[in-house]
Amino acid sequence: MSLSYRQPGVILTDRRFTVPLDHADPDGETIELYAREGVASDKAGQELPWLLYLQGGPGFAANRFVGRQAWLDRALKDYRVLLLDQRGTGSSTPATRQTLPLRGGPAEQADYLTRFRADAIVRDCEAIRRQVTGGAPWTVLGQSFGGFCTVSYLSLAPEGLDTAVITGGLPSLDAHADDVYRAAYPRIERKVTAHYSRYPQDIERARRVADHLLTHDVTLPNGYRFTVEAFQSLGLMLGTGDGSHRLHHLLEDAFVRTPFGLELSDAFQEQAQSLLSYAGHPLYALVHESIYGQDTRPTAWAAERIRAEFPQFDAAKALTGDGPVLFTGETIHPWMFDTDPALRPLRETAELLAAHTDWQPLYDPARLAANEVPVVAAVYHDDMYVDTAHSLATAHAIHGLRTWVTNEFEHDGLRSGAPRVLDRLLAMARDEA
Repeated sequence: MSLSYRQPGVILTDRRFTVPLDHADPDGETIELYAREGVASDKAGQELPWLLYLQGGPGFAANRFVGRQAWLDRALKDYRVLLLDQRGTGSSTPATRQTLPLRGGPAEQADYLTRFRADAIVRDCEAIRRQVTGGAPWTVLGQSFGGFCTVSYLSLAPEGLDTAVITGGLPSLDAHADDVYRAAYPRIERKVTAHYSRYPQDIERARRVADHLLTHDVTLPNGYRFTVEAFQSLGLMLGTGDGSHRLHHLLEDAFVRTPFGLELSDAFQEQAQSLLSYAGHPLYALVHESIYGQDTRPTAWAAERIRAEFPQFDAAKALTGDGPVLFTGETIHPWMFDTDPALRPLRETAELLAAHTDWQPLYDPARLAANEVPVVAAVYHDDMYVDTAHSLATAHAIHGLRTWVTNEFEHDGLRSGAPRVLDRLLAMARDEA
């Protein structure tokens, strides 16, 4: 039974759906999906077109807005909105250290998780679309990994789409994970350099923290082993609009004087563990590199292997001179499954996924070249997470796709620039249609 309730300016309805675990076996095992429907309070009785929102990730549930926050306010002016928790996230049969043992051991868990990629998400969307819209096509708004899913949607089931709107999420159609990270590390270095130019005092602050972690065993309050590599991974926030400022604020009070000398402050450790822990989104770490698997080559911990090609990211070497310690970005490493208590029980499962050699293609270049669905995409020129060159190559490969290339926003422009970003893209889509 669906449950409806009100928040300021919006009526929300919880909806649940049953779909096959493997869409190639429609009569086999099923899983449950959860989505939250939203409609403007003053339009509840109107017939409105549907907009499906696909969250970034992989492994993140849909936004839990309060009222008409961020881009949702703009969307509700024209649409009924469905905020889908993609399979394995939020309330959609979550995949975590607590639930995955229900599948069996690591081999069974890894086999299960091979069915949690964009192609399965698209099939889920098509299965529930018929129930939600009565079969009518809908508009899809894909942010980041949600954009990757949208390109898969255009490849696998374009008949389900009225319009596709993509923000910061045009993937390479054929790049292996190695290619993705080989392009990523120079982008990350540029973001770190820009941060240190803005806050030069953070160079010495970061060096002090790195030196402390190299010479001390530090365990955060939640049991996370705080290594220098983990500290460097806090650079993930540099890809967001306010991330550089948040990193600066984190570093400015890193140490406190105690009877035993300088120690990392409780406040710093508390903030660090909230940023580092994957307890709320373990699927992100487990399947992140698999989103780039499309052939028989394993991903094989690509981010870790490719990092070795960029020795400037070695903190210990940086500390032997007077150079800056470089932060890293959106990269997943095997050591995370040793340091994070939310991931430790899943280490062998992650190893099996990294060794998997039977990935199926996620995109159909021929079908994309013949695309007839109106598609618009915001490409953030300085995006740390998604390579601009890869995005623009894909934009050229999708027939009729219109891009808005901007350096006004970072990767989270849909949040920080809302509703202006969505308003512009929807206007572009109307012109395209």
